[in-house]
Amino acid sequence: MLVTFKSKAAADVVMYESHAKPILDLLRKDITRGVITAAESGEALALLEKQIDSSKAHEAVAALERDVHAHHNENGDDHGHEKIEPVTFSARAYPLLDMLREAKKGNYDILWGV
Repeated sequence: MLVTFKSKAAADVVMYESHAKPILDLLRKDITRGVITAAESGEALALLEKQIDSSKAHEAVAALERDVHAHHNENGDDHGHEKIEPVTFSARAYPLLDMLREAKKGNYDILWGV
């Protein structure tokens, strides 16, 4: 299922429900239908930015671990593989983060599921 975030501040942001859910859980919002009011946008921005900063630190550690495991197998070094390129939390959250920033500037709400 898709979740479409709408605001007068920016173009619609469309995400798969599985990608939107962690963000909305962080903001204590229901995935099926909801609103981030203009009054809530400052707190929502702070929470999301903090989570992105935290996830970037964890992503670096995870990338290093993946690299070590990918390059060293039980038979020795294995360099004939393609590098794993996961999509990070920060990359998935950025469009909504950008919408939140614009909504805060213009004093607009963000809606979904309506």
